[in-house]
Formats: sequence, structure tokens, C-alpha cells
Amino acid sequence: MMKKRLMRYNLSVEEGLVDFIENTALPDTGVSQDNFWLGLSSLIKEMTPENRKLLRVREELQDKIDKWHVARIGQPHDHVAYKSYLKEIGYLVDEGENFLIETENVDPEISSVAGPQLVVPSTNARYALNAANARWGSLYDSLYGTDAMGAFDQAKVYDRGRGARVVARARVFLDNAFPIIGASHADVKRYYVSERQLLVDDLPLVSPEKFIGYSGNPKAPNSILLKNNGLFVVLVFDRAHVVGSRDQAGLADVRIESALSAIIDLEDSVACVDGEDKVNAYSTWLGLMKGDLTSEFEKNGKKVVRRLNSDLSFISPSGDDFSIRARALLWIRNVGHLMTTPAVLDSNGDEIFEGLLDAMVTTMLGMHDLKKADGNSRHGSIYIVKPKMHGPAEVEFADKIFSKVESFLGIEQYSVKLGIMDEERRTSVNLKECIRAAKRRVAFINTGFLDRTGDEIHTSMEAGPFSRKDFIKRKSWIVGYENQNVDIGLECGLSGRAQIGKGMWAMPDLMSAMLEQKIEHPKSGANCAWVPSPTAATLHALHYHQVDVFAVQENLRKNGRRAYVDTLLDIPLAAYRKWSHEQKIREVENNAQGILGYVVRWVDQGIGCSKVPDINNVGLMEDRATCRISSQALANWLHHNVVSEEEVITALKSMAQIVDEQNINDPNYIPMSPSFDGLAFKAAYNLIFEGKNQPSGYTEPILHETRLKLKNLA
Repeated sequence: MMKKRLMRYNLSVEEGLVDFIENTALPDTGVSQDNFWLGLSSLIKEMTPENRKLLRVREELQDKIDKWHVARIGQPHDHVAYKSYLKEIGYLVDEGENFLIETENVDPEISSVAGPQLVVPSTNARYALNAANARWGSLYDSLYGTDAMGAFDQAKVYDRGRGARVVARARVFLDNAFPIIGASHADVKRYYVSERQLLVDDLPLVSPEKFIGYSGNPKAPNSILLKNNGLFVVLVFDRAHVVGSRDQAGLADVRIESALSAIIDLEDSVACVDGEDKVNAYSTWLGLMKGDLTSEFEKNGKKVVRRLNSDLSFISPSGDDFSIRARALLWIRNVGHLMTTPAVLDSNGDEIFEGLLDAMVTTMLGMHDLKKADGNSRHGSIYIVKPKMHGPAEVEFADKIFSKVESFLGIEQYSVKLGIMDEERRTSVNLKECIRAAKRRVAFINTGFLDRTGDEIHTSMEAGPFSRKDFIKRKSWIVGYENQNVDIGLECGLSGRAQIGKGMWAMPDLMSAMLEQKIEHPKSGANCAWVPSPTAATLHALHYHQVDVFAVQENLRKNGRRAYVDTLLDIPLAAYRKWSHEQKIREVENNAQGILGYVVRWVDQGIGCSKVPDINNVGLMEDRATCRISSQALANWLHHNVVSEEEVITALKSMAQIVDEQNINDPNYIPMSPSFDGLAFKAAYNLIFEGKNQPSGYTEPILHETRLKLKNLA
């Protein structure tokens, strides 16, 4: 179906996008329609040639690396020669002298407080609101309603025994974070404020300065505000509450600061293939920046309207009124440098680079927040994550784009703060120079194991068969990759100025395992790490009370780097390859099932991120990164004849039937079997069998093409 287009400064723009920009987005920014479209047109004209050149460099480098490996088939890998060759072709650049980033006006949620970070699709306003409001979460609810306290019965009747165990666990947390001199929170009968301090059964806290404020009557407060490792905790008292009525102190809940920040995603977790989709995604960011985003839905037969939470009010120990933030600090993740969009065509009738459109629009939408004293940023910044960049030149290009956007929109240079995803191999091995290229606006670096592994496989496709996915995680390069990211970040002065982040916990139903394992992220020196839900954010926040991340960072900084480029260049190939037939087929089926479970919803329903049951029916948060690694893993094994084409096709058909069964209760689901001729199944097939030839092994070109084909048939 042809969409109506309008001309704006030599650009052919989908009518819906024009209407959104001119009539909804631009008003109140101070930017005229003419200046916006002239700026976008100029940005496209000036930056498109360089964008194309950078993508050609990617292809040329990949071709040279492929030929290097092919010429040495059957020979032992020569690490020294390989590293030397990467320097010779410009894949590896020389590391320059030491420097410190110069980023200014960064909000404390980014610079000086450590805590969880959520990532949510911009195409779902309800999820975005949930993320923004996930700054605070109930510890009682999070423990009670998950497997954190053991197997969870979904029965609606309150289980007093489980409730008692939850309360006891919360008291342990309070004893650890806010110990009382000579007593335990488990035995307390009364919390009150006297002479500017908190007294607990007439006893002070070991660290009285952790008492920050209260609400209500000081002799019998409604709430008590505490602070540990930079994170707030609120004790809520209510003797009419189902829990508070049975608590000797009347303590009804322990609410803790949870998601300090959140990323509203335009990239891996969405399916945006045209102007209509982009308007939907941009509208969410606009509502968040203006502060008026709402979402209506039905819950238990009742209409619910969700909106952004207001700041929380307290009284200081000295009697002064003050407030603290109730919402997460929000980033917006733009797309990378690769993809184009039909939403806008240039003067030659070609699709423009989507990243240029995102840069112009998301920055302009962020201007609504700059006008507010109590908005997202209290320091005049717009926070934008830029993913999938390859090396310093591409980071420098991103920095240049945002400088031009700032100029076109009339805002101060470096108002846009840049988040650099360290998820492509050429960025990892040149990380210090990547940070240097954006040293005046970088406010975030983050590792992404899945995309990073996908690029690892694609880059070294010709080197030989890779290990199975679970074994790749155990190889030395991944430890080196994670450690180097922190070490170089600290070396470049990110501590106290920017986030050093770690990746996602992908199993939203397995909170007990997350509590056990994810403490390793703050222990590693990361001052934020990704979680899949507000509940997970609340539980992960406990780790930041246990670990003083900035003390860890200081210790790591003093001791210097733990990992170097040589470790990252250790290609995780399968050394022995003594797989049984059953092991190979199991790996193929596992990858195929993950691809199909994700792709079928992406193509048929436009859902870019969802909880997809794996082959063992464990719910995993899937996005394009997980799809990338799975498709590249199969493409690699096919290329090296580890498995046959027939075996992969058989696995695809078998797993398609399983995915059909897993989605049997979804009324919008279109089965792939028994015909196996639908667009979704064909897309999954192409991701695997054309995977070797896809740019950097990305899934976007095939997924976008297929989704557009379906939308045009509708």
C-alpha cells in the first residue's frame, strides 16, 4: 500500500510523520517548521556520504579478515601474525596517551549513584510508563510475588506464612543496610523522630546520618526516609494494612529505590519499519519528555489510567520540607549507523539513514524537557544511547551528527549526552579511542554479550567452527571483554561522571537465580546493570546496598588494567569438536527454536521484544541481539559443514511446530506449520542461510524487508 507523501526541503516524507512533527512535536520547542526540515535536509545531505563511507569500511575490513583466514585454512592460528595484520589494515588503531572525559552537566543517577537500569520498547507506552515509574518498588511485593523466597503459588489468597518469611527477609536487609546500636529491626516496636534523629525503640542507628527524613507526625511517622550507598529506602507505616496490622511496629512495606535509570528503546526491542511505526515510537518519547504520557488499559475488569508519578515529599530532620525523585532518569536508544528508513526519501528518492532521522527527532523531542525545572534531566541534558558502532571513526561520526543537530535546533553544544554500546568487536578492541572520540559528551559505556558474540562469530566466520553458545560464555575472551570495559572506563575518568554498565538478566521469572548471580555486576565495578522488569530492578537494587560500587571502582582504578586486547582477540573456536550427533542436533534445535519464537512475533505482529519460551520452556527475554547470535551460530556451523542444510531445515520445521504449540493461547498468532511457507518462517530460514552474507551478521535487513512486505499486503 502506497503511503501519501509530502515534500519538505527536497525530502519526501510520509504524511503521518509530517503531521506528527509539525502539529504535535514542534509546538513549544521554539523550533519553527522551516528550521526543523531545513536542518534535517542539511543533516542528510552533509552526513549521508560519510555514513556510506563508514559502512564500506566495515565491508572492506571484513573482506580482508575473511581472506586472511581462508589463506590459512588447516594451519594453527598465529595470534601474533593475526594481531599484526589487524593493525596493518586499520582494524586495530594505536592507543593514544591517557586522558579524562570532559562531560559536564550529568545528572547524579548517571554520574554518582549506582543502581539497576531498565530497557523497554518505545512502541509500548504502558511499558515505558512502568519503567519510568520503576524508580521505586515494594520489597515486600517483589519478594512475595516471585521465586525469590522459593516456589510461588499464584493463589490470590494472602499466604500469611509466606508473608511472614518475606517480612523476616526484609528485616535482615534493614539490619545489614541500617543497623541499630544494640538491637535488630526484627524486634522493633516503634520508630520515631526526636531531636533531629531517628530512634528505634529509643536506640539510634549505628550510622545516624543515614536517616534523611520522614512524613507525618515525628512521634508516629507515616514514613521514614533512609539512605545507604546513595540509594533511598522508605519505611511505610500503616496499621490498617494487611501486613502492617500484624506488625508490632506497624511496618506495612519497605519501598526501595530501584530503577535509577531506564532506556526507552528505538532499536533492538522494537519492530519499526516505516513512518507509521516511527511515529508510534517517537510519541512515547515525546510524552515522557513533556511529562503527559498516559496509558489506558483494563485490569481485573476495571479501566486503569497509568501516568507518570510525582516526586515524593518529606520533612528533613531539621524540619524543612523537601522532595526526592519518583521517576527513573530516562535515556532514548537510537538506531545504529546501518539501517535506512522509507519514512523519508532524499532528493534522489533514496531511503535516508534511520540514525540521522532518530538523532534529529529524538533530540528535538528532548527539548521539551529542557524547558522544565523538574523534568527528566535537572542539569539540561538529553541522554541518547548509540548502539552498534564499529570503532573510533564511527563514534566520532556520531559525535559530529549530534553537534550538527544541536546547531540546527539552536541548543548548546554537548547538551546531548552519548551512551556508547561496547557491543561490536572493533569497538571493544579500540575502546579507549572510541571514548576519546566522544570525550565531551560520553556519559555511558555498556557491554552487550549477545551482540558482541554475534559480531565475534561473524567477524571470524572463516576462522573455523565456533563452540556451542554455552561454551562460548566460558572462554577467556568474554572475561577479558567485560573486565577491559570497566578498566578502560575507569582509566578514562568515567567514575563519578558517567555510567559503566553491564548486560541484561534475560530470565524474568528466575529471580532467585538473579539474586544469587547478578551481584557480580556491582562487584565487577559496574555502576549500572540491565534488568528485564520493575520487579527485577527492585531485587537487583539489594546488590547495590551490599556493594559500594564506587569503592570497588577506586580499588580497581588504583590497580590498573586486568585485561588487554590480546585476550579479546582470542577467537572462541571449538578446539576439539568431538560433538556427538545428538549434541549437534540439540544445539541446532535450541538456536532454531529461539530464532523462530522471536521472528514469528516480530514479522506477524510487529513485536520487537517479548518473553519467548526456550526449548526447555524457560521464558527468556528475546530481542534482535539474541536473534543475531543464534542465526550467526547456525550460519557458522553450516559454513564449516558441522551440520548439513537438511539437518537445519528439519530442525526448523520441528521447532516451528513447538513454537506453534507454545503460542496456542495467543489469538493473534499465525501458525507456521504445517505449510512452513509463511513470511515469518521464510524470514527465520533466510536469517540462517543468508546469515554469512548479512552486514556484520545483523538481523535488521531481513526482518525489516519481511515485515514491510507483510504490512504492504495488509
